[in-house]
Amino acid sequence: MAVEAHMVTTTLDLPGYKIITSLGLARGIVVRSRSIIGNTFAAIQAIFGGQISIYKELCDQARQDAYLEMLAEAHARGANALIGVRFESNEVTSGITEVFAYGTAVVTEPE
Repeated sequence: MAVEAHMVTTTLDLPGYKIITSLGLARGIVVRSRSIIGNTFAAIQAIFGGQISIYKELCDQARQDAYLEMLAEAHARGANALIGVRFESNEVTSGITEVFAYGTAVVTEPE
């Protein structure tokens, strides 16, 4: 039983479904560093202002990877849905960022 995207929510319920059982926390964590080349290109982009596309891509990929890890953990627990999903990130040390995705793995069925 896989967790499909439409069964992942930041809310604590899924309209049209009832929660049968809670399987606990499912999480995904990714720790990424920026390369010297990436930092150089970002610095050049910063000179001209606007969005720093290199960092945006790094952040997007880190969030996606953490999300997929969370889905895999929920699936391994036997869940078909995730509720209360959240993302957090912080800088572990200069140039190294952690992205953490978590939610409650649940088994649901249509109402």
